Amino acid sequence: MLKDFKNDIEKAQSLQNVAVSIATGDKNSGQSYRILRQYFVENPTLKDLLPDFIRTNRESDQFWQYIKHKFSTYDERRTYIWNEFSTLLEYLEKGTNPIDATTSKLLKEFDEANVHVVWQKALERRTTDPEGAITIARTLLETICKHILDAKSISYGADVELHALYKLTATELNLAASQHTEEVFKQILGGCAGIVSGLGTLRNRLGDAHGQGKNPVKPASRHAELAVNIAGAMSLFLVSTWLEKKLNSLP
Repeated sequence: MLKDFKNDIEKAQSLQNVAVSIATGDKNSGQSYRILRQYFVENPTLKDLLPDFIRTNRESDQFWQYIKHKFSTYDERRTYIWNEFSTLLEYLEKGTNPIDATTSKLLKEFDEANVHVVWQKALERRTTDPEGAITIARTLLETICKHILDAKSISYGADVELHALYKLTATELNLAASQHTEEVFKQILGGCAGIVSGLGTLRNRLGDAHGQGKNPVKPASRHAELAVNIAGAMSLFLVSTWLEKKLNSLP
């Protein structure tokens, strides 16, 4: 069956179509679901980009039980499946860096309306608008820190700098170097704080948030890519830690 497809995009689209068929009453797609699902689950790069319901439901009957209780209408089921496959399909179509896709998936789950939108803007501008991308990279981290602090009812000033926001957030998540005794953890976590502080400085020097003089310093696309990649990695670290602590606090 798999040899009938030219590439992974066709396989992913077929798996999406099979899921839609099952969700709308087709009981004859079990073998296709199993084979296509297994292909992606065994691919270490693509596995994490699969919709959660594909990873957790090994058989089509299991998926049917899941989807029929989650949504009552066919239209709701179709829309849900299409949306959940978007991360995998976008990655395959654009040839995105795997870390970009992984970060996109997690940030979409974390806060689609705000955080994920900022991340997408940063990705879109890092080659075409380096100054704007650097500014948005900082905005991404600011937004995530404020989101977490707001959820914990921790106050911060209206004009607080990024390094101070990160310090509050890191302390709340037990990610501050001073909260650990193992030297290796102190070094790593201290390095994270330094990276965030450096990103704030880079934005002030090279971003488009401030006016510059007669001979402005213009960032190259590689500077923007560095800033966005740093912001993405730190965002992934903060959100993953936040979600894990939130899950562990459940009764």
